Amino acid sequence: MGGFGNDKALHGEAGARERRCEGARLALRVDQLVAGAVDEQKAREALAELCRTYWRPVFLFVSRQGYGLEEAQDLTQDFFAMILESDWLKHADRHRGRFRSFLLKSLQNFLSHAKERTDAVKRGGRMEFISWDEWMAEAPSHLSVPAETLHVPPEQLFDLRWAATVVEHALQRLREECEAKGRLRLFETLSMHLTLERSDLSYRSLARSLGIAEAMVKKQLHNLRKRYRWFLRDEVAHTVENLADIDDEIRHLCAALAETN
Repeated sequence: MGGFGNDKALHGEAGARERRCEGARLALRVDQLVAGAVDEQKAREALAELCRTYWRPVFLFVSRQGYGLEEAQDLTQDFFAMILESDWLKHADRHRGRFRSFLLKSLQNFLSHAKERTDAVKRGGRMEFISWDEWMAEAPSHLSVPAETLHVPPEQLFDLRWAATVVEHALQRLREECEAKGRLRLFETLSMHLTLERSDLSYRSLARSLGIAEAMVKKQLHNLRKRYRWFLRDEVAHTVENLADIDDEIRHLCAALAETN
């Protein structure tokens, strides 16, 4: 998985966790939304959930266009309001592209008319989507964008923040699964070692910390890595229009994260 997993688990608020669970229960993929395979209300709820999940890449991209903090916040809100109020997904080509790239292209088009839009609608206009303060409170990010990457093109930063969001959600889901099984301490001890085998990994030290045999540490770490990869693939599966694109999308996001190493 390359760079997917060098980070600490999230500790979100209870409300944020409930919203993520609701999104998981919807279990709607972008290909279903584009194809019109679900009723309109469920489609809007699923799209709203995707917006809540991936607002950070959008905000980062807007901020890099020379807008101040408040204006970038306004434009980010307006962009998502436009998506939810319009038949945005009907313009998607279900046979090509991914939610990530389609969203970025739409954002670029939106910003090309930003002045007209901000004059007409402020902070989402009639759409009561979610307040900026709630976004910040409910989705704390533990995967910051390194300062040395801020010179790269906005499109690259968009992909970097998108990849970080995928990692965050996969880690959070794995953490919640472990917590539900009474294995939170196991997760907290091993979560820093979910990527490929590292030469400095000490099974003896981990075994001593957990109070179990080294062989059991290896088995548990193997199982956690397997579940982590499953959650990563599932997160990505909800953002591609063709499930055959999952591996390519993961490789793309790994490459984006590798740029920061």
